[in-house]
Amino acid sequence: MTEPIIDVHDLRREFTVRSPAGRLRRTRTVVPAVDGLTFALETGSATGYIGANGAGKSTTIKMLTGILVPTSGTVRTCELDPVRRRKVLARRIGVVFGQRTQLWWDLPLRESFRTLAAIHRLEDRAWQARRDELVDRLDLGTFLDTPVRQLSLGQRIRGEIAAALLHSPRLLILDEPTIGLDVLSKERLRVFLSEQRDLHGTTLLLTTHDMDDVQRLTERIIVVDHGRMAYDGTLPGLAARVGAERVMVLDLVDPVASLEGVPGTRVVAVESDGLRHRLAFGPEQTTAGAILEAVGTRGQVRDLTIEEPDIEDVVRRLYRAHSYHDHQQQARRS
Repeated sequence: MTEPIIDVHDLRREFTVRSPAGRLRRTRTVVPAVDGLTFALETGSATGYIGANGAGKSTTIKMLTGILVPTSGTVRTCELDPVRRRKVLARRIGVVFGQRTQLWWDLPLRESFRTLAAIHRLEDRAWQARRDELVDRLDLGTFLDTPVRQLSLGQRIRGEIAAALLHSPRLLILDEPTIGLDVLSKERLRVFLSEQRDLHGTTLLLTTHDMDDVQRLTERIIVVDHGRMAYDGTLPGLAARVGAERVMVLDLVDPVASLEGVPGTRVVAVESDGLRHRLAFGPEQTTAGAILEAVGTRGQVRDLTIEEPDIEDVVRRLYRAHSYHDHQQQARRS
């Protein structure tokens, strides 16, 4: 069996916060940023790692890449100890931080690529072929000779992605990669990342507040809350866990006053004088096929769409449930 590309067991990271307790004394408080995380990612997978600000996402990424030393627990990235083998690991991973740059601010983008190729000790033929592929797929050709400081945000982010992939890493870690981008730029970037995964088998680990990134790019999500695992599974599974509903939008050939009473559904709205109906349902109560069959006995369906639950609302519900569970456990212990 292939070893996971990321393997984390009981991972913890604590920070000590000092605050004044009087004129001559200062108190020390230990704050857990990551608190007992255990998970593994398989090679070639795409995982969304999400949570509110302060949930422990960035701290986890820094331990996965060897920037921070864990307080306790174990972590292996690309079969390596990230702290002890940080230089070797750097050749196997690519990292993009949305608010930080790995490009040389005063150099043209082309020269940044050349410098990175030298740092990674890549052969000329190999890195130049890879650069040409990335320039083509990310549409970098028109600003390759422009100093990085003069690039727009969208251009710079595309340059950052290319820089992180220049040495063909096995694992690409993206921390808020689409922050500040317009809708079109975000969509182009998502398409490119999906293509890279399909073509090169690149493993993706994505932290983001943009829920469209999660929906479009990942097949598994891990949700953390105050450094602890709140959920690990699929997005539909998360929606089912917190009771979030899907909505079937039905356009009928002839108007119907109401579709009340369709098993497993509730009417959200009736629009266009009875021609359009919105029915909410949970996957544990019924299926889209069963709803369509029941509606067909009342009227002819011209068209239908299914609206998925808003992921931000789903995560909020999960946090509330997770917080309630924690309070219940604390109450039982006390």
